[in-house]
Amino acid sequence: MEKSDTARRRDHIVNLLSSYGELSATALSDMLGVTVQTLRADLRALDEARIVRRRHGGATLCAATENISYQPRLAVSRDEKSRIGAAVAAMIPNGATVALGTGTTVEAVARALTGHQGLTVATNNIHVVLALRLAERITVLLAGGKVRLRDLDFIGAESVEFFAGLEFDHAIFSVGGMSETGDLLDFNLDEIRARQAITACARERTLVIDHAKINRPAPHRWGRIDTLERVVCGGSFPEALKTSGTAAGCKIIEV
Repeated sequence: MEKSDTARRRDHIVNLLSSYGELSATALSDMLGVTVQTLRADLRALDEARIVRRRHGGATLCAATENISYQPRLAVSRDEKSRIGAAVAAMIPNGATVALGTGTTVEAVARALTGHQGLTVATNNIHVVLALRLAERITVLLAGGKVRLRDLDFIGAESVEFFAGLEFDHAIFSVGGMSETGDLLDFNLDEIRARQAITACARERTLVIDHAKINRPAPHRWGRIDTLERVVCGGSFPEALKTSGTAAGCKIIEV
């Protein structure tokens, strides 16, 4: 089986566990149309990546007290993140000023922006800098402060101060999770402060989110989608949230 098919199936496992809470290996294999042996191999891989926890012949998502580390997150919803990146890049004109936050979905946006000309990109995400390193016609500004080695980003006071001094066209950011009522959720207060500073520095704010984040729990609530200009989502966005967000002037884009 192709790697992309395996990654897609594991994304689906994460989405099902996010919706149902806990499922047996047999139930998951029936839902996905694969053998129990294949499903158990998927669960072992996701368990080793600290995305799910296997127990009693089934699995649940890991406890939502800390986000999973960066490398495992790269494998979650990989195809969706690429589509999201391409969709957002198509909305950004040459010559714009763009603030990019942390996270693997934002990194996908950065990769999709490499063909643009005359952009000024401000970020606290070292992965974004690496994604743009060959884009000679893009100017990159990087926040300072203490590096969070686990994710290669800056989320302290210096990062907040850096974004507070900007007046940009676009802010593009992600979240740890989203509630069924449209609340923006995250795991870390310093990360939230950085994201709040990013969203405050630009005239147009775009949330990028893959399907695995919808209805994913996280301990801190800090905003709502109906205060944003745009949400770009991989897969289907819940109809109730789409209706309420659109009514409040937030454009919901499914890719």
